[in-house]
Amino acid sequence: MAAAKSAPLDAGLRLRLFRMMLRIREFEDRVAESYLRGLTAGSMFHLSVGEEGVGAGAGCAMKDGDVFTTHHRGHGIFLARGADPGRMFAEVFGRREGYCAGKGGSMHIADAKLGHMGANAIVGANIPISLGGGFSMKYLKTGGTSVAFFGDGALNQGVLYESMNMAALWKLPVVFLVVNNQYGMGTRIDRASACLRFVERAESFGVRGAEVDGMDVEAVFRAAGELYEHGRAGNGPAFLIANCYRYYGHGRKDPSPYRDKAEEAEWKKKDPVELQKVRLVADGVLDEKGAQAAAQEAVDEMEAAVRWAAAASMPEPGDLWTGVYAEPETR
Repeated sequence: MAAAKSAPLDAGLRLRLFRMMLRIREFEDRVAESYLRGLTAGSMFHLSVGEEGVGAGAGCAMKDGDVFTTHHRGHGIFLARGADPGRMFAEVFGRREGYCAGKGGSMHIADAKLGHMGANAIVGANIPISLGGGFSMKYLKTGGTSVAFFGDGALNQGVLYESMNMAALWKLPVVFLVVNNQYGMGTRIDRASACLRFVERAESFGVRGAEVDGMDVEAVFRAAGELYEHGRAGNGPAFLIANCYRYYGHGRKDPSPYRDKAEEAEWKKKDPVELQKVRLVADGVLDEKGAQAAAQEAVDEMEAAVRWAAAASMPEPGDLWTGVYAEPETR
């Protein structure tokens, strides 16, 4: 694709993408560890380890004023949009200091100030919300774009195609971004779809389509950024499928017996974090000492965030009634 042939990214940006992936990886590993330690509220945690190239690349390519929704594995995307990891852990731990006062948990986190219109545990249900975000942006002439992040498990949901049709019809600034980690729960993508030419599906609705290597954070940043600008310029919606792999099973408790171990090993050779480190070292942007220091910074940050969140306050019975309805304005 044209975006992949662009000039090299600025060295500072390349380092930022690398550090963001380190932070996402460490955050997700800490969620997994916290679950085993009994700190988390709930029992189903969908981790994006292995998908950091998509979260960091597509997230960092967004701009202030853009809005987005996420799916099951949205932690990394939210971090890339500026979320505070302490408040994120507090939400996952069910604490009052969390982004949604501990009521949303891992799969329903949101923050309007950062443009996050909400994560959704219903497959594909966030897509029409992002459609509404795009309509709002066009109506109010904000100049922003609205992004729907969803997995390959939503590729056969009817609401996706209804939304793409409406977005194309009204030329809305919406990007439908597929985090294709190859499996919808335990079903491999080629066992769920008779035809894998998903870009052609989108284009049949009049939606601009593209495909990118989701294990390459720089390629994702370029491809996503180009499509975001496509929408901001008033050219209508776009569809991007980023091919990647999740290293954990569907949830933290899932040992993924449905996956071939050789397949897992091959994908782990394409680790997006390691790929970016090797590339930066080869280009003289980073050395091994600097890479180790960056990794330690991520460890220290997330350790501190977990300690803060674990010490945060538990909800009180009266909290059941807060945040249910809009608070009336004081007259």
